[in-house]
Amino acid sequence: MTILVTALLGAVIGILLGLLGGGGSILAVPGLVYGLGIPLGQAVPMSLLVVGLSALVGAVPKMRSGRVQWRVAGVFAVSGLPAALAGSAANRQLPPALTLAGFALVMVASGARMLASENSIGTACRVEGSTVDWRRCTSRAVPVGLGVGFLTGLFGVGGGFLIVPALVLLLGIEMSVAIGTSLVIVTANSASGFLAYLGGLSLDWRIATVFAATAIGGSLLAGRYGQRVDVARLQRWFAFLIFAVAAFVLGDVIFIR
Repeated sequence: MTILVTALLGAVIGILLGLLGGGGSILAVPGLVYGLGIPLGQAVPMSLLVVGLSALVGAVPKMRSGRVQWRVAGVFAVSGLPAALAGSAANRQLPPALTLAGFALVMVASGARMLASENSIGTACRVEGSTVDWRRCTSRAVPVGLGVGFLTGLFGVGGGFLIVPALVLLLGIEMSVAIGTSLVIVTANSASGFLAYLGGLSLDWRIATVFAATAIGGSLLAGRYGQRVDVARLQRWFAFLIFAVAAFVLGDVIFIR
């Protein structure tokens, strides 16, 4: 039964990550903690491992089709690497209940971001097509990269729910390119966050392997058939699911732990 739940959770996260460029990973930690009974100290690095691998697999077809803005990804990744390490260090110092409460608040912010209208594309940093004027935009990209990196290390989330709207609204990058670029950034941040947990880390590698394999499969599936899915509608329904899970986590922290 445990393996079945693990496989289902991994597949769902991989599919959502592949379709939305982020957001799906927000369910990984609560799924591992409440669905599989894994301690938070193991759930966060396991989430980082699986999210990073599935994001990498999902990014490959985007790379091949030229839907990655590499310079943008580089700025986000470089600023996010030390922040992810700092987030990992902070996670080890905080009580699990406090970390879960903070995670629930991040989930609410993620759901609200998904419900927000994003029909427009920012132009302040765009010069031509997807070309970015870095003289104007580095001051915007670096703080977002730092924030996303810290959240990645602290909570084990990819941060795509912040990266995609930042790329679209702040830097003026088209959505299809933003999703591919987000997957590359999520891969880099997840890798740095996971490396920070390696010292003395003890994982159930059987569960981690099944989780990773099904997440990768889901990401590949989304990459192949994602064009047929109404992403906007999926994002709205997923936002409501996130609100429900966040309420459950808060209820557990306040009334049970």
